[in-house]
Amino acid sequence: MGAARLSFWRMPDVGFWKLCGSGTGEGFTPRPNTAVWAILATWPDEATARRNLSTASVYRRWARHAAESWHILLRPTSARGEWSGVAPFTPSPDPAPEGPVVALTRATMRASTFLRFWRRVPDISAVIGQDPNVMFKIGIGEVPLLHQVTFSIWPDTATMAHFARGDGPHGRAIAAVRREGWFKEELYARFRLIDEWGTWGGVRPLDMKDAA
Repeated sequence: MGAARLSFWRMPDVGFWKLCGSGTGEGFTPRPNTAVWAILATWPDEATARRNLSTASVYRRWARHAAESWHILLRPTSARGEWSGVAPFTPSPDPAPEGPVVALTRATMRASTFLRFWRRVPDISAVIGQDPNVMFKIGIGEVPLLHQVTFSIWPDTATMAHFARGDGPHGRAIAAVRREGWFKEELYARFRLIDEWGTWGGVRPLDMKDAA
C-alpha cells in the first residue's frame, strides 16, 4: 500500500485517488480482509483510464501479486458531498444512458457514533444480500471503523432507490444519520457502467447476474 501511494503521487494523469481495504465477507464488517483491496481513481477521459490501467507500473505490480482482479470503468451522473475535503467526481453533462446504475457512498464517522453505526450494519447487510435486484456489492474503506465506503451495482435507478429509501434497515439508518448527525463528512455519488473486465471469485459478477 505504501509503494502504491508513491506511484500515484508521481502519476501525471491521475486526478483524485484512494487506496482501500475491505471487511470480511462482503466487506460490511469492521474486521479487515487482507486478501481484498481496491484502487479508486479518476481520469480526464476514458482513453487515459484504459491506458493507465494496462500500462501504469502500480497496476501492473498489483496484477502480478493478485490471484485475480476486476476492473470497472464508470461515468459519474450525480454527486454531492465531499471526500477528504474535496468533491472528487464531476457529473457528465450528457444524458444518462439506460443500463446498470452504480451507487457509491462514503462517510467519515464521528468517534462518538460509530458504535451505533456498526450495530445497524448486520441488518443492512442481510437485507441487501437478500435483495434479488442487487448485481454486486462490497464494503471497503480507508480506515477501519471510521472511514467507510459502500459500492453497489443495480439494474436501474428505481430498484436502487427502493432499497435505499424504503422502510427497511437501510432507510431507518439513513433517517438516524440525519437525525443524530453521525457523520463528519459524507459523499453520495451515482455512476453509469461503461465497461468491466476480469473476475471476482472466479466469475464475472455481472454476467452471473444476467444468467440468473
